[in-house]
Amino acid sequence: MKKLYFLIPVILLLIGIISCNKKKFTEVVEVPLPTTEEKVLTGIPEDVKANEGSFQLEKLPYGYNALAPNISATTLEIHYSKHYLTYTNNLNKAILGTPLENLTIEEVLSKLDPNDPTLRNNAGGFYNHSLYWKCMTPKGGGQPSNALAEAITRDFGSFENFTTAFKVEATKQFGSGWAWLILDKSGKLQVTSTPNQDNPLMRNAVVPGTPILALDVWEHAYYLDYQYRRKNYIDAFFNVINWKKIEENYDAVTKK
Repeated sequence: MKKLYFLIPVILLLIGIISCNKKKFTEVVEVPLPTTEEKVLTGIPEDVKANEGSFQLEKLPYGYNALAPNISATTLEIHYSKHYLTYTNNLNKAILGTPLENLTIEEVLSKLDPNDPTLRNNAGGFYNHSLYWKCMTPKGGGQPSNALAEAITRDFGSFENFTTAFKVEATKQFGSGWAWLILDKSGKLQVTSTPNQDNPLMRNAVVPGTPILALDVWEHAYYLDYQYRRKNYIDAFFNVINWKKIEENYDAVTKK
């Protein structure tokens, strides 16, 4: 009987420990998921405005979520409302009170001093992104037609050859930069790439020409969606290319 009285407190203690551990385990497992109200909501492109200046943001021709799953709403919103906006505001500051203030962006690019990193980076950042947004559309992909399709076949042998060449160029660009389809001075289509925010319109371009298709391969353009897998992002870009707009770009250059 004395042994029983001795065991009762021990049993109660063990029950308490087990109950306590069970409670802790339950609390860890049953963490409630975020409610709809707690989720981060994206804004709308129309709300993003640059400061007063010579250049204003190119209007995004679709919503932030329109290119998903190829490019997520989060990536597109950050890219447009943070990176692009910053380049635009910094460009306006850089040209304020200079002879460049009343020129077109193409004229600014052709005249700027490549040794001026502030102007070079921000003018390039503005132009490159302004073209990039228009190169994509929610119902994109497929292949070009009309004169552009004929020119691609003429200069690359086939659309498949062009696709391979463009993807290789975009993939091999070391670090931050851009991949381009351009029309050179001889009227030939070429694939090329540039580092940072440089582009083929600048005086320092290794392969000069007029861009008609641009792909941003900076990490901020794809890292949230694809991490280090740039190749997957490049493949996804071909699902949203706005070939109708690229055809218009090509026609506009050839008719000058």
